[in-house]
Amino acid sequence: MSLPQPRQEMESRMATTPKHSVSVAGIVVREDDRILVIKRDDSGHWEAPGGILELDESFESGVQREVLEETGLEVAVERLTGVYKNLTHGIVALVYRCRPVSGEPHATEEAREIRWMTKEEVQSAMTPAFGVRVLDALGEEVPQSRAHDGVNLVID
Repeated sequence: MSLPQPRQEMESRMATTPKHSVSVAGIVVREDDRILVIKRDDSGHWEAPGGILELDESFESGVQREVLEETGLEVAVERLTGVYKNLTHGIVALVYRCRPVSGEPHATEEAREIRWMTKEEVQSAMTPAFGVRVLDALGEEVPQSRAHDGVNLVID
């Protein structure tokens, strides 16, 4: 009996390894500390604008594209504020703090409603898994790393 070749062994492991998708989101903060949030058309949930990163774009370009597509607002990306893993759906999200540059936010095909919320409004309107992203962006300069089940944070 021959042993599998190292390449075959690696390919076999790769075929059974779960796949993840990578998403990006922008926590857009105005000068008055209000945060841009959207009510997603697909789920009806309040979240920061964002979505799946395309293969040919940088993280920052992806954030700018997603915010523009979902809100009509052009933003400048300031810094990475956190990395979040949805354990249920295998999505890894990179979240960036942004500031508005130009445009007026408006509803789109993906965002049925758009609001500038206070920190307190975000905490009451969003699920914990998505609200924490906003809180992390308003807090320390050090990016956070968190896992959640789609609704609640999973504490190690």
